Amino acid sequence: MSLTEQINGDIKNAMKAREKEKLAALRAIKSALLLEASKDGSGEVSEDAEMKILQKLHKQRKDAAALYKEQDRQDLLEDEVFQAGIIEGYLPAQMSEAEVSDVVINIITKTGASSPADMGKVMGAAMGQLAGKADGKMISMLVKKHLSS
Repeated sequence: MSLTEQINGDIKNAMKAREKEKLAALRAIKSALLLEASKDGSGEVSEDAEMKILQKLHKQRKDAAALYKEQDRQDLLEDEVFQAGIIEGYLPAQMSEAEVSDVVINIITKTGASSPADMGKVMGAAMGQLAGKADGKMISMLVKKHLSS
């Protein structure tokens, strides 16, 4: 079952259960997938593109939630956190910080990077290897930490 079919089924179930908040998150996913499918005229979205779309939507919700928390807007914060949780359910499990750290150390060893000047080289390899499995901010933080020590 493709992600689009799964989302459509979940939208039907959310409509029947009258879950407005969940429905809003699901419709946002469906809208982004439809937009991507119509972009090149093929009507299809690759699995890679689906994951990138979900990650982008999830990141948008997390960033908005952080902004609302800063501004002490609890009403809007809860909605964004809820939607981020719904979107997260369709993403693969994220790696822990320790697992990402091990991968980063391995990449640093393989590339021979030794200083913060080599960050671009390490980040390129790390983002390629960890795409969809870990947050980019965490990867960047760990690369900086290991290259500066």
